[in-house]
Amino acid sequence: MGKTLFDKVWDNHVVQSIPNGPQVVYIDKHFIHEVTTPQAFDGLRKRGIAVFRTENTVATVDHNIPTKDQHLPIKEALSRHQVETLIKNCHDFGIELYGLGHPSQGIVHVIGPQLGITQPGMTIVCGDSHTSTHGAFGAVAFGIGTSEVEQVLATQCILQTKPKKMRINVEGELSKGVVSKDIILYIISKISASGGTGYFVEFAGSAIRSLSMEARMSICNMSIEMGARGGLIAPDQTTYDYIKGRDFAPKGEDFDKAIQYWTSLCTDDDATFDLEYYYDAADIGPMVTYGTNPGMGIKIDDNIPDKEDAGLEKSLAYMNFQKGESLIGKPIDYVFLGSCTNSRIEDLRLFANLIKGRKKAENVTVWVVPGSKQVEDMAKREGIDKILEEAGIELRQSGCSACLGMNEDKIPAGKYCVSTSNRNFEGRQGPGARTILASPLTAAAVAITGKITDVRDFL
Repeated sequence: MGKTLFDKVWDNHVVQSIPNGPQVVYIDKHFIHEVTTPQAFDGLRKRGIAVFRTENTVATVDHNIPTKDQHLPIKEALSRHQVETLIKNCHDFGIELYGLGHPSQGIVHVIGPQLGITQPGMTIVCGDSHTSTHGAFGAVAFGIGTSEVEQVLATQCILQTKPKKMRINVEGELSKGVVSKDIILYIISKISASGGTGYFVEFAGSAIRSLSMEARMSICNMSIEMGARGGLIAPDQTTYDYIKGRDFAPKGEDFDKAIQYWTSLCTDDDATFDLEYYYDAADIGPMVTYGTNPGMGIKIDDNIPDKEDAGLEKSLAYMNFQKGESLIGKPIDYVFLGSCTNSRIEDLRLFANLIKGRKKAENVTVWVVPGSKQVEDMAKREGIDKILEEAGIELRQSGCSACLGMNEDKIPAGKYCVSTSNRNFEGRQGPGARTILASPLTAAAVAITGKITDVRDFL
Protein backbone atom coordinates (compact mmCIF):
# COMPACT_ATOMS: atom_id res chain seq x y z
CA MET A 1 0.00 0.00 0.00
CA GLY A 2 1.36 3.38 -1.05
CA LYS A 3 1.76 6.37 1.23
CA THR A 4 0.32 9.85 1.05
CA LEU A 5 2.56 12.91 1.23
CA PHE A 6 1.31 13.45 4.77
CA ASP A 7 2.15 9.86 5.76
CA LYS A 8 5.68 10.17 4.40
CA VAL A 9 6.51 13.31 6.39
CA TRP A 10 4.66 12.34 9.57
CA ASP A 11 5.95 8.76 9.74
CA ASN A 12 9.51 9.96 9.16
CA HIS A 13 9.29 12.02 12.36
CA VAL A 14 7.71 9.51 14.74
CA VAL A 15 10.09 8.89 17.66
CA GLN A 16 7.85 6.51 19.54
CA SER A 17 4.34 5.12 19.19
CA ILE A 18 2.22 4.40 22.22
CA PRO A 19 0.06 1.27 21.70
CA ASN A 20 -3.55 2.33 21.06
CA GLY A 21 -2.54 5.90 21.84
CA PRO A 22 -0.72 8.96 20.53
CA GLN A 23 2.75 9.21 19.03
CA VAL A 24 5.83 11.17 20.03
CA VAL A 25 6.69 13.29 16.98
CA TYR A 26 10.00 15.13 16.45
CA ILE A 27 9.66 18.79 15.44
CA ASP A 28 12.15 20.31 13.00
CA LYS A 29 11.23 23.97 13.46
CA HIS A 30 9.38 25.74 16.25
CA PHE A 31 8.17 29.29 15.56
CA ILE A 32 7.26 31.43 18.55
CA HIS A 33 5.80 34.90 19.09
CA GLU A 34 4.77 37.11 21.99
CA VAL A 35 1.21 35.87 22.56
CA THR A 36 1.39 32.14 23.33
CA THR A 37 4.83 31.83 24.93
CA PRO A 38 4.89 33.60 28.35
CA GLN A 39 3.34 30.71 30.31
CA ALA A 40 5.50 28.19 28.44
CA PHE A 41 8.73 29.95 29.42
CA ASP A 42 7.48 30.35 32.99
CA GLY A 43 6.91 26.60 33.07
CA LEU A 44 10.50 25.96 32.00
CA ARG A 45 11.78 28.30 34.72
CA LYS A 46 9.75 26.59 37.43
CA ARG A 47 11.10 23.21 36.38
CA GLY A 48 14.67 24.40 35.90
CA ILE A 49 14.70 23.31 32.24
CA ALA A 50 16.55 24.96 29.35
CA VAL A 51 15.31 25.15 25.77
CA PHE A 52 16.46 21.84 24.31
CA ARG A 53 17.48 23.06 20.83
CA THR A 54 17.59 26.83 20.56
CA GLU A 55 18.80 26.62 16.95
CA ASN A 56 15.48 24.99 16.00
CA THR A 57 13.45 27.81 17.56
CA VAL A 58 12.60 30.99 15.63
CA ALA A 59 11.12 34.02 17.45
CA THR A 60 9.46 37.18 16.17
CA VAL A 61 6.94 39.80 17.28
CA ASP A 62 3.77 40.32 15.25
CA HIS A 63 0.38 40.14 17.01
CA ASN A 64 0.70 42.98 19.53
CA ILE A 65 2.84 45.49 17.68
CA PRO A 66 1.64 48.78 16.15
CA THR A 67 1.95 49.33 12.42
CA LYS A 68 2.83 53.02 12.71
CA ASP A 69 5.75 54.64 14.56
CA GLN A 70 7.36 51.34 15.49
CA HIS A 71 10.44 53.26 16.69
CA LEU A 72 8.37 54.61 19.59
CA PRO A 73 7.33 52.72 22.75
CA ILE A 74 4.17 50.64 22.26
CA LYS A 75 1.21 52.64 23.58
CA GLU A 76 -1.09 49.83 24.73
CA ALA A 77 0.13 48.57 28.11
CA LEU A 78 -0.80 44.90 27.58
CA SER A 79 0.73 44.80 24.12
CA ARG A 80 3.91 46.44 25.37
CA HIS A 81 4.12 43.95 28.24
CA GLN A 82 3.69 40.99 25.88
CA VAL A 83 6.49 42.17 23.60
CA GLU A 84 8.85 43.05 26.46
CA THR A 85 8.24 39.62 28.01
CA LEU A 86 9.23 37.84 24.80
CA ILE A 87 12.39 39.96 24.55
CA LYS A 88 13.37 38.96 28.09
CA ASN A 89 12.53 35.28 27.56
CA CYS A 90 14.52 35.05 24.33
CA HIS A 91 17.48 36.74 26.06
CA ASP A 92 17.28 34.45 29.11
CA PHE A 93 16.96 31.24 27.10
CA GLY A 94 19.37 32.08 24.26
CA ILE A 95 16.88 32.30 21.37
CA GLU A 96 17.44 34.68 18.46
CA LEU A 97 14.58 37.17 18.18
CA TYR A 98 13.50 39.03 15.07
CA GLY A 99 12.14 41.94 17.09
CA LEU A 100 10.99 45.43 16.19
CA GLY A 101 13.64 47.15 14.11
CA HIS A 102 15.18 43.87 12.91
CA PRO A 103 15.35 43.65 9.09
CA SER A 104 13.80 40.15 9.20
CA GLN A 105 10.94 40.98 11.60
CA GLY A 106 7.44 40.13 10.45
CA ILE A 107 4.42 37.92 10.85
CA VAL A 108 5.62 34.51 11.97
CA HIS A 109 4.09 32.68 8.98
CA VAL A 110 5.51 35.18 6.50
CA ILE A 111 9.13 35.29 7.64
CA GLY A 112 9.63 31.49 7.80
CA PRO A 113 9.13 30.98 4.06
CA GLN A 114 10.80 34.22 2.94
CA LEU A 115 13.96 33.42 4.93
CA GLY A 116 14.13 29.86 3.59
CA ILE A 117 13.60 28.38 7.05
CA THR A 118 10.44 26.58 5.88
CA GLN A 119 11.37 23.62 3.68
CA PRO A 120 9.71 20.48 2.26
CA GLY A 121 9.52 17.41 4.47
CA MET A 122 9.75 19.31 7.74
CA THR A 123 7.54 19.17 10.78
CA ILE A 124 6.75 22.71 11.95
CA VAL A 125 4.73 23.96 14.90
CA CYS A 126 3.83 27.29 16.47
CA GLY A 127 1.43 28.44 19.14
CA ASP A 128 -0.76 29.86 16.39
CA SER A 129 -3.45 28.04 14.41
CA HIS A 130 -2.36 29.42 11.05
CA THR A 131 0.94 27.53 11.20
CA SER A 132 -0.77 25.45 8.51
CA THR A 133 0.57 28.12 6.09
CA HIS A 134 3.94 26.37 5.94
CA GLY A 135 2.27 23.23 4.54
CA ALA A 136 2.40 24.91 1.13
CA PHE A 137 5.99 23.64 0.95
CA GLY A 138 5.12 19.99 1.55
CA ALA A 139 5.71 20.30 5.28
CA VAL A 140 3.52 18.98 8.08
CA ALA A 141 2.79 22.21 9.92
CA PHE A 142 0.15 22.82 12.59
CA GLY A 143 -0.76 25.06 15.48
CA ILE A 144 -0.33 24.00 19.10
CA GLY A 145 -1.47 25.17 22.54
CA THR A 146 0.65 26.90 25.16
CA SER A 147 1.28 23.71 27.17
CA GLU A 148 2.49 22.08 23.95
CA VAL A 149 4.74 25.08 23.25
CA GLU A 150 6.45 24.32 26.56
CA GLN A 151 6.65 20.64 25.59
CA VAL A 152 8.44 21.45 22.32
CA LEU A 153 10.76 24.01 23.92
CA ALA A 154 11.80 21.39 26.48
CA THR A 155 12.09 18.29 24.28
CA GLN A 156 11.85 19.29 20.58
CA CYS A 157 9.08 16.68 20.44
CA ILE A 158 5.32 16.70 20.82
CA LEU A 159 2.73 14.09 21.78
CA GLN A 160 0.09 13.86 19.04
CA THR A 161 -2.61 11.57 17.71
CA LYS A 162 -2.16 11.08 13.99
CA PRO A 163 -4.99 12.80 12.07
CA LYS A 164 -7.05 11.23 9.31
CA LYS A 165 -6.26 12.14 5.70
CA MET A 166 -8.28 14.15 3.20
CA ARG A 167 -7.48 15.22 -0.35
CA ILE A 168 -9.15 18.15 -2.08
CA ASN A 169 -8.64 18.24 -5.85
CA VAL A 170 -9.21 21.41 -7.85
CA GLU A 171 -8.89 20.83 -11.58
CA GLY A 172 -9.01 23.19 -14.55
CA GLU A 173 -8.29 26.86 -15.19
CA LEU A 174 -9.37 29.73 -12.96
CA SER A 175 -11.58 32.46 -14.40
CA LYS A 176 -10.48 36.10 -14.56
CA GLY A 177 -10.57 37.89 -11.25
CA VAL A 178 -10.25 34.63 -9.29
CA VAL A 179 -7.19 34.07 -7.10
CA SER A 180 -6.15 31.59 -4.43
CA LYS A 181 -8.11 33.33 -1.65
CA ASP A 182 -11.25 32.73 -3.69
CA ILE A 183 -10.35 29.06 -4.09
CA ILE A 184 -10.09 28.44 -0.36
CA LEU A 185 -13.17 30.50 0.52
CA TYR A 186 -15.09 28.53 -2.12
CA ILE A 187 -13.91 25.20 -0.71
CA ILE A 188 -14.80 26.18 2.86
CA SER A 189 -18.24 27.37 1.71
CA LYS A 190 -18.80 23.90 0.25
CA ILE A 191 -17.61 21.69 3.12
CA SER A 192 -18.33 24.17 5.99
CA ALA A 193 -16.16 25.57 8.76
CA SER A 194 -16.10 22.16 10.45
CA GLY A 195 -15.91 19.89 7.40
CA GLY A 196 -12.21 19.18 7.85
CA THR A 197 -12.30 18.41 11.58
CA GLY A 198 -9.97 15.54 12.44
CA TYR A 199 -8.19 15.60 9.07
CA PHE A 200 -4.93 16.77 7.56
CA VAL A 201 -5.74 18.01 4.05
CA GLU A 202 -3.67 17.66 0.90
CA PHE A 203 -4.60 20.16 -1.82
CA ALA A 204 -4.02 18.79 -5.30
CA GLY A 205 -5.07 19.13 -8.93
CA SER A 206 -3.99 21.22 -11.91
CA ALA A 207 -5.44 24.47 -10.54
CA ILE A 208 -3.41 24.10 -7.35
CA ARG A 209 -0.22 23.20 -9.23
CA SER A 210 -0.61 26.32 -11.37
CA LEU A 211 -0.38 28.60 -8.33
CA SER A 212 2.69 30.50 -7.14
CA MET A 213 4.16 29.66 -3.74
CA GLU A 214 2.64 32.75 -2.18
CA ALA A 215 -0.79 31.78 -3.51
CA ARG A 216 -0.34 28.25 -2.20
CA MET A 217 0.46 29.67 1.23
CA SER A 218 -2.90 31.46 1.26
CA ILE A 219 -4.64 28.15 0.53
CA CYS A 220 -2.87 26.22 3.29
CA ASN A 221 -3.18 29.14 5.71
CA MET A 222 -6.95 28.82 5.71
CA SER A 223 -7.14 25.02 5.85
CA ILE A 224 -7.58 25.52 9.58
CA GLU A 225 -10.76 27.49 8.82
CA MET A 226 -12.48 24.32 7.64
CA GLY A 227 -11.61 22.73 10.98
CA ALA A 228 -8.65 20.76 9.61
CA ARG A 229 -5.50 20.11 11.62
CA GLY A 230 -3.50 21.51 8.72
CA GLY A 231 -3.08 21.53 4.97
CA LEU A 232 -0.22 20.76 2.61
CA ILE A 233 0.73 20.75 -1.06
CA ALA A 234 3.32 18.52 -2.72
CA PRO A 235 6.57 20.36 -3.52
CA ASP A 236 7.54 20.80 -7.17
CA GLN A 237 9.78 22.99 -9.32
CA THR A 238 7.82 26.07 -8.27
CA THR A 239 8.72 25.23 -4.67
CA TYR A 240 12.41 24.66 -5.37
CA ASP A 241 12.72 27.89 -7.36
CA TYR A 242 11.15 29.84 -4.50
CA ILE A 243 13.48 28.38 -1.85
CA LYS A 244 16.73 28.60 -3.80
CA GLY A 245 19.06 31.37 -2.66
CA ARG A 246 17.15 32.31 0.49
CA ASP A 247 19.09 32.96 3.69
CA PHE A 248 18.56 29.59 5.38
CA ALA A 249 18.11 27.46 2.26
CA PRO A 250 20.67 24.73 1.50
CA LYS A 251 23.49 25.96 -0.73
CA GLY A 252 25.36 24.38 -3.66
CA GLU A 253 25.58 20.59 -3.52
CA ASP A 254 23.48 20.54 -0.37
CA PHE A 255 20.64 22.15 -2.31
CA ASP A 256 20.93 19.53 -5.06
CA LYS A 257 20.83 16.76 -2.46
CA ALA A 258 17.83 18.36 -0.80
CA ILE A 259 15.93 18.39 -4.09
CA GLN A 260 16.60 14.67 -4.51
CA TYR A 261 14.78 14.10 -1.22
CA TRP A 262 12.09 16.71 -1.83
CA THR A 263 11.09 15.10 -5.14
CA SER A 264 10.13 11.95 -3.22
CA LEU A 265 7.57 13.94 -1.24
CA CYS A 266 4.45 13.19 -3.23
CA THR A 267 1.47 10.96 -2.73
CA ASP A 268 1.95 7.50 -4.24
CA ASP A 269 -0.51 6.47 -6.96
CA ASP A 270 -1.89 3.62 -4.85
CA ALA A 271 -2.20 5.65 -1.62
CA THR A 272 -5.67 6.09 -0.15
CA PHE A 273 -7.42 8.90 1.70
CA ASP A 274 -10.14 8.72 4.29
CA LEU A 275 -12.10 11.36 2.39
CA GLU A 276 -11.70 13.02 -0.99
CA TYR A 277 -13.35 15.97 -2.77
CA TYR A 278 -13.24 17.18 -6.37
CA TYR A 279 -13.97 20.71 -7.61
CA ASP A 280 -13.97 22.39 -11.01
CA ALA A 281 -11.90 25.57 -11.04
CA ALA A 282 -14.26 27.07 -13.62
CA ASP A 283 -17.07 27.06 -11.05
CA ILE A 284 -15.14 29.34 -8.67
CA GLY A 285 -15.85 33.07 -8.74
CA PRO A 286 -14.67 36.02 -6.66
CA MET A 287 -15.86 35.20 -3.14
CA VAL A 288 -17.11 37.18 -0.14
CA THR A 289 -18.36 36.09 3.26
CA TYR A 290 -21.70 37.26 4.65
CA GLY A 291 -21.72 35.75 8.16
CA THR A 292 -19.55 35.14 11.19
CA ASN A 293 -17.47 32.13 10.20
CA PRO A 294 -15.39 31.54 7.06
CA GLY A 295 -17.81 28.86 5.83
CA MET A 296 -20.50 31.49 5.32
CA GLY A 297 -19.30 32.49 1.88
CA ILE A 298 -20.86 33.10 -1.54
CA LYS A 299 -19.73 34.04 -5.00
CA ILE A 300 -19.96 37.81 -5.14
CA ASP A 301 -22.80 37.74 -7.67
CA ASP A 302 -24.86 35.23 -5.64
CA ASN A 303 -27.34 36.07 -2.91
CA ILE A 304 -27.19 35.23 0.79
CA PRO A 305 -28.86 31.82 1.33
CA ASP A 306 -32.53 31.92 2.29
CA LYS A 307 -33.03 29.00 4.63
CA GLU A 308 -34.18 28.24 8.16
CA ASP A 309 -31.07 28.04 10.29
CA ALA A 310 -30.66 29.48 13.80
CA GLY A 311 -26.90 29.96 13.34
CA LEU A 312 -27.45 31.79 10.06
CA GLU A 313 -30.07 34.06 11.62
CA LYS A 314 -27.77 34.91 14.53
CA SER A 315 -24.92 35.74 12.14
CA LEU A 316 -27.08 37.87 9.88
CA ALA A 317 -28.43 39.78 12.89
CA TYR A 318 -24.83 40.58 13.90
CA MET A 319 -23.90 41.60 10.35
CA ASN A 320 -27.22 43.41 9.76
CA PHE A 321 -27.76 41.52 6.51
CA GLN A 322 -30.93 39.86 5.25
CA LYS A 323 -31.58 36.40 3.85
CA GLY A 324 -31.79 36.29 0.07
CA GLU A 325 -30.20 39.68 -0.54
CA SER A 326 -27.21 40.54 -2.71
CA LEU A 327 -24.16 42.09 -1.09
CA ILE A 328 -23.13 44.01 -4.19
CA GLY A 329 -23.42 47.73 -3.56
CA LYS A 330 -23.29 47.50 0.24
CA PRO A 331 -21.35 50.51 1.61
CA ILE A 332 -18.06 49.64 3.33
CA ASP A 333 -16.21 51.65 5.98
CA TYR A 334 -12.79 49.96 6.06
CA VAL A 335 -10.61 47.87 3.75
CA PHE A 336 -7.76 45.85 5.22
CA LEU A 337 -5.04 44.28 3.08
CA GLY A 338 -2.78 42.20 5.29
CA SER A 339 -2.49 39.27 7.75
CA CYS A 340 -0.61 35.97 7.41
CA THR A 341 -3.13 35.08 4.68
CA ASN A 342 -2.56 37.95 2.26
CA SER A 343 0.30 40.30 3.18
CA ARG A 344 3.04 39.04 0.89
CA ILE A 345 4.53 41.01 -1.97
CA GLU A 346 2.31 39.33 -4.59
CA ASP A 347 -0.77 40.39 -2.60
CA LEU A 348 0.44 43.98 -2.47
CA ARG A 349 1.18 43.88 -6.20
CA LEU A 350 -2.32 42.59 -7.02
CA PHE A 351 -3.86 45.34 -4.93
CA ALA A 352 -1.60 48.11 -6.26
CA ASN A 353 -2.02 47.12 -9.92
CA LEU A 354 -5.78 47.62 -9.66
CA ILE A 355 -5.49 50.80 -7.59
CA LYS A 356 -2.87 52.40 -9.85
CA GLY A 357 -4.09 55.64 -11.40
CA ARG A 358 -7.26 55.66 -9.28
CA LYS A 359 -8.30 57.18 -5.97
CA LYS A 360 -9.79 55.43 -2.98
CA ALA A 361 -13.42 56.27 -2.21
CA GLU A 362 -13.88 59.09 0.31
CA ASN A 363 -16.12 57.00 2.59
CA VAL A 364 -13.59 54.22 3.14
CA THR A 365 -10.47 53.97 5.31
CA VAL A 366 -7.84 51.68 3.77
CA TRP A 367 -5.05 49.95 5.69
CA VAL A 368 -2.34 48.21 3.66
CA VAL A 369 -0.03 46.32 6.02
CA PRO A 370 2.93 44.27 4.70
CA GLY A 371 3.60 40.96 6.42
CA SER A 372 7.27 41.63 7.08
CA LYS A 373 9.98 44.26 6.92
CA GLN A 374 11.32 42.56 3.81
CA VAL A 375 7.92 42.85 2.10
CA GLU A 376 7.70 46.47 3.26
CA ASP A 377 11.13 47.26 1.82
CA MET A 378 10.36 45.45 -1.43
CA ALA A 379 7.09 47.37 -1.81
CA LYS A 380 8.98 50.64 -1.46
CA ARG A 381 11.66 49.60 -3.96
CA GLU A 382 8.93 48.71 -6.47
CA GLY A 383 7.11 52.01 -5.94
CA ILE A 384 4.00 50.40 -4.48
CA ASP A 385 4.05 52.92 -1.64
CA LYS A 386 3.89 55.75 -4.20
CA ILE A 387 0.99 54.14 -6.07
CA LEU A 388 -0.90 53.82 -2.79
CA GLU A 389 -0.03 57.35 -1.71
CA GLU A 390 -1.38 58.78 -4.97
CA ALA A 391 -4.60 56.86 -4.33
CA GLY A 392 -4.87 58.32 -0.81
CA ILE A 393 -3.64 55.18 0.97
CA GLU A 394 -0.73 54.82 3.38
CA LEU A 395 1.62 51.83 3.34
CA ARG A 396 1.94 50.94 7.01
CA GLN A 397 4.66 48.98 8.83
CA SER A 398 4.69 45.22 9.19
CA GLY A 399 2.58 43.27 11.69
CA CYS A 400 -0.64 41.30 12.15
CA SER A 401 -2.57 44.59 12.38
CA ALA A 402 -6.35 44.45 11.91
CA CYS A 403 -6.52 40.69 11.47
CA LEU A 404 -7.35 40.51 15.18
CA GLY A 405 -8.15 42.96 17.94
CA MET A 406 -4.85 42.61 19.81
CA ASN A 407 -3.16 45.87 18.80
CA GLU A 408 -4.02 49.46 17.94
CA ASP A 409 -5.49 48.63 14.51
CA LYS A 410 -9.10 47.84 15.45
CA ILE A 411 -12.26 48.26 13.39
CA PRO A 412 -14.84 50.33 15.33
CA ALA A 413 -18.08 48.73 16.51
CA GLY A 414 -20.77 48.48 13.85
CA LYS A 415 -18.41 49.33 10.98
CA TYR A 416 -17.97 47.08 7.96
CA CYS A 417 -14.51 45.95 6.90
CA VAL A 418 -13.66 44.05 3.73
CA SER A 419 -10.62 42.14 4.89
CA THR A 420 -8.07 39.84 3.28
CA SER A 421 -7.49 38.14 6.63
CA ASN A 422 -8.70 34.66 7.62
CA ARG A 423 -11.46 35.02 10.23
CA ASN A 424 -14.76 36.88 10.33
CA PHE A 425 -15.81 35.86 13.86
CA GLU A 426 -17.85 38.26 15.97
CA GLY A 427 -15.45 40.86 17.35
CA ARG A 428 -12.42 39.37 15.62
CA GLN A 429 -11.27 42.74 14.27
CA GLY A 430 -12.49 44.67 17.31
CA PRO A 431 -15.59 44.57 19.55
CA GLY A 432 -18.69 44.85 17.36
CA ALA A 433 -16.71 44.99 14.10
CA ARG A 434 -18.34 43.42 11.02
CA THR A 435 -15.91 41.54 8.80
CA ILE A 436 -16.33 40.45 5.17
CA LEU A 437 -13.51 38.21 3.95
CA ALA A 438 -12.32 38.62 0.37
CA SER A 439 -9.28 38.46 -1.91
CA PRO A 440 -6.75 41.26 -2.46
CA LEU A 441 -8.34 41.95 -5.85
CA THR A 442 -11.83 42.30 -4.42
CA ALA A 443 -10.43 44.43 -1.58
CA ALA A 444 -8.87 46.77 -4.14
CA ALA A 445 -12.16 47.10 -6.04
CA VAL A 446 -13.95 47.93 -2.78
CA ALA A 447 -11.29 50.50 -1.87
CA ILE A 448 -11.93 52.29 -5.16
CA THR A 449 -15.74 52.26 -5.03
CA GLY A 450 -16.39 52.31 -1.27
CA LYS A 451 -18.90 49.51 -1.61
CA ILE A 452 -18.90 45.77 -2.29
CA THR A 453 -17.95 45.48 -5.94
CA ASP A 454 -17.36 42.65 -8.37
CA VAL A 455 -13.70 43.05 -9.32
CA ARG A 456 -14.47 41.70 -12.78
CA ASP A 457 -16.07 45.07 -13.54
CA PHE A 458 -12.52 46.48 -13.55
CA LEU A 459 -10.85 43.71 -15.59
